Amino acid sequence: MVLQTMIVRVADSLPLAASMQEDEQSGRDLQKYQSQAKQLCRKLNEQSPARCTLEAGAMSFHYAIEKGVCYLALCEAAFPKKLVFGYLEELEREFSEQYGAKVLSVSRPYFFIEFDTYIQKTKKLYVDGRARRNLGSVNSELHDVQRIMVANIEEVLQRGEALSALDSKASNLSSLSKKYRSDAKYLNTRSTYAKVAAGAVILITLIVYVRFWWL
Repeated sequence: MVLQTMIVRVADSLPLAASMQEDEQSGRDLQKYQSQAKQLCRKLNEQSPARCTLEAGAMSFHYAIEKGVCYLALCEAAFPKKLVFGYLEELEREFSEQYGAKVLSVSRPYFFIEFDTYIQKTKKLYVDGRARRNLGSVNSELHDVQRIMVANIEEVLQRGEALSALDSKASNLSSLSKKYRSDAKYLNTRSTYAKVAAGAVILITLIVYVRFWWL
């Protein structure tokens, strides 16, 4: 079963459209997964895999990126991967045809929320058992899902925390480096002053000695 669908602009993680199974209908608390979906979308960029499956215990996230737009679905882990990517490709074709030219210009979240009607209709087609049996010809044309990258959602999200920690360490090293340079400059200045003072003492001593000797 497809429990949640999000369409997001990759460049800035702006949600363009979404459709969600109500908690009462699914019999599950989906808040945790909704939060993970938002975090995941914020981590996507131009270098992200075009298609990926992220395992989340009894659930799985599947996404496909096309033309700077991410199509994300949360499904039960047992839901056939071939079907969910067929579903996402179907959404991509229709969304691109209807709104592709406007994607870069919008600034308001869920600007294309009316697309939910098409999402619901397509989801029913792919979820309904009888309808799924009629998708054999469509499924045979899908990409080889075995080659789609598979990862763990927790590891992917924690990787962001690790990067933050790395950034923090880099900042600390930068601060220590600045402190070291400051201390080194201070010590060099003191050393210079000490040399000047020593030279002055020698010069004064020499002057006193010469004056005493000649007088």
